[in-house]
Amino acid sequence: MNDIPCVLMRGGSSKGLFFLAQDLPTDATMRDRLLLAAMGSPDLRQIDGMGGGNDLSSKVVIVAPSRSPLADVEYLFAQVSVARGMVEALSNSGNMLAAVGPFALEHGLVRASHPSTTVRILNINSNKLVEATIQTPHGRVNYSGDFQLDGVPGSSAPIRLRFLEPAGAKTGKLLPTGRARDLIDGVQVSCIDFAIPIVFVPAAALGRTGRETPQELDQDKALLERLESIRLAAARLMGLDDAPDQGIPKIALISNPRQGGTITSRYFVPASCHPAHAASGALALAAACHTTDTVAEELAELDVDDPCSVVIEHPSGTMHCRLELAIDPIRATARISGGALVTSARPLLSGSVSVANAPDSSAPGPASAARSNPAQRRTF
Repeated sequence: MNDIPCVLMRGGSSKGLFFLAQDLPTDATMRDRLLLAAMGSPDLRQIDGMGGGNDLSSKVVIVAPSRSPLADVEYLFAQVSVARGMVEALSNSGNMLAAVGPFALEHGLVRASHPSTTVRILNINSNKLVEATIQTPHGRVNYSGDFQLDGVPGSSAPIRLRFLEPAGAKTGKLLPTGRARDLIDGVQVSCIDFAIPIVFVPAAALGRTGRETPQELDQDKALLERLESIRLAAARLMGLDDAPDQGIPKIALISNPRQGGTITSRYFVPASCHPAHAASGALALAAACHTTDTVAEELAELDVDDPCSVVIEHPSGTMHCRLELAIDPIRATARISGGALVTSARPLLSGSVSVANAPDSSAPGPASAARSNPAQRRTF
């Protein structure tokens, strides 16, 4: 029996285990075997581990001091499959990112200041930088406050995440196909890579309103099959041929707003509808709303007085994003250089996770997307 120090944390509307990199095997195969055992995968109930039986609670974050002078800490996000023996480390989770700063501060990786601390974070999955500003009165992380995050009960202290140059997180381009729109399976879609690669599909094009509940969408098997077909085709167009089975690109249905927001979204993860919305997916949608000729721009209702503010209506309420623009004075043009949102996080349980079977380096390892990336293998 192995006991591995960890913290179970909520980040945004997701939760998962946080580890220090030093406490996990450096070999990716052994590490992933341990993570599967810790979460209780593969098993639909994850009854013999810490996972909650769904994608939103079967997540892992591995944190280490950063070797980059641009960041204080770096982290690797890993999605541990519930039903399959696979650990996916290609995509990112903006929700879990919310807890990286507090975790780093609590473990002494960053020194807290008063009244707040900004932690510079390097995401190993995308090699992108994020600044997280956390309330730290008198040098201690504060989790209590009156900020309410739709999709999470109660209130917490706000955490501001500022994404720096998030375009091209995986493909190197905001528009991976080189076009604002592509025709897939007879449907006009937009493929965007901003914080995360994602394909946006107008709900009306598939005969839906885009205001259906997650339960209604999850029971619509014909729709789920159609969305998966579009997602797989989009992956090829985006140059992500090896990634579809690892969950990217993501996919979302979008429609006109109905409650005073900018746009409505139903985000998939990928075989079920998110009960709220992914933070990274929200930023990508905000960027799509500001990108000429995308299907999102056509549906969006931007605030003429504050166009950089984008409010996304989702099943549990709304999510607010703010885009940052960089102006080219010579060409008199602007590009989206960043984005920010406010979220929250808190620790749920601190201790050790007991893993019944120690990783065996001689046994066949689980499928792992991270092992194909030398940068990820080098650090974690």
